[in-house]
Amino acid sequence: MNSDYKVGDLIYNAGIYDGLNTFLSDLPFYKKWLPKNKDAKILELCCGTGRLTLPIAKEGYNIYGVDYTSSMLEQAKIKASEAGLVINFIEADIRTLNLQEKFDFIFIPFNSIHHLYKNEDLFKAFHVVRNHLKDRGLFLLDCFNPNIQYIVEAAKEQQVIAEYTTSDGKNVLIKQTMLYENKTQINRIEWHYFINGEFNSTQNLDMRMFFPQELDTYLEWAGFNVIHKFGGFEEEVFNDNSEKQVFVCQC
Repeated sequence: MNSDYKVGDLIYNAGIYDGLNTFLSDLPFYKKWLPKNKDAKILELCCGTGRLTLPIAKEGYNIYGVDYTSSMLEQAKIKASEAGLVINFIEADIRTLNLQEKFDFIFIPFNSIHHLYKNEDLFKAFHVVRNHLKDRGLFLLDCFNPNIQYIVEAAKEQQVIAEYTTSDGKNVLIKQTMLYENKTQINRIEWHYFINGEFNSTQNLDMRMFFPQELDTYLEWAGFNVIHKFGGFEEEVFNDNSEKQVFVCQC
């Protein structure tokens, strides 16, 4: 079985990424749970191009943004500079990060934990969070709630999932195929990119699925107390129909 799980370079291309990910529906949720004290230290893991980092910094918070992809961070730094914001962006792997600092609030947004493909990767990341979180500090994260019926149906045919124009005028069409691996719980997703009407490339967007009871237990094993588990960013009750798993945790 192929264990070379990854996310394609084009998916992490800052211009292509920003054109697709313009939504801020999760921002009010994360802002709601921020400490009231603006002197608090905030750490965002897997910050990308600063979609959430920048608006939180604009609120007056001291926020650090960590990401593994240099091109995303370069874009984030440009956006911060244009907004007149001073943000400490750090290129690092969240499994091995060691800032030798403690934070009041740490979050991993936008389904990013799905790219921690093995349990050991997940627990390394959780260990990093524990090492950087102050006593009684909050740890928030969100991810999908696996929908087996959707995964089975989506595997049957290619689907158009996005069509948009980037800031530099590229017309982008993305078609998706997927195949779920039962043994590894990896959803092998392929995004087929068409740019300006022509096929460009096929990019992997492999995602490890975390089932609800499994992830609840993993968080507890890692030393976190799950204060709340919601089914969405409106703090809906988590149930069978929830598309998301949204956690508020504390050490």
